[in-house]
Amino acid sequence: MLLSLMPALFGCAASLPPTEDVFASEGDTVTLDCKFETTDTAPSLFWYRQEMGDFPKYLWKGSGGFSENAPGISIERYKATINGTSVPLTIQKLQLTDSAVYYCALRPTVTGNTTTLYKNLWREDNTILHNIH
Repeated sequence: MLLSLMPALFGCAASLPPTEDVFASEGDTVTLDCKFETTDTAPSLFWYRQEMGDFPKYLWKGSGGFSENAPGISIERYKATINGTSVPLTIQKLQLTDSAVYYCALRPTVTGNTTTLYKNLWREDNTILHNIH
């Protein structure tokens, strides 16, 4: 059974395009990369996961030497670390429920107000970055 994991970016004033969709099998390990550009010397970075028909949910946050998974998110399966100008998310022992769109952000973006999320999914040239409807 194949799983589909789609990395994307939002909430970043200066971000680089996301990587390609990732397809893997149950039990595999995958790494989703997120590259960013910022003048902030200690950026706050976040990973979110959005399952089909649902809103994005917070997975991980990190800044400087601080790194923390969201409550209920297994540190054994989900790991992220800021590495220069990238913050790769590694998911181990893939399960069918891991199929989702994964987002990284340079600041907290999903705080219960999805209006901000929809706004941030548009590029500066007004073309859609990722349609989540």
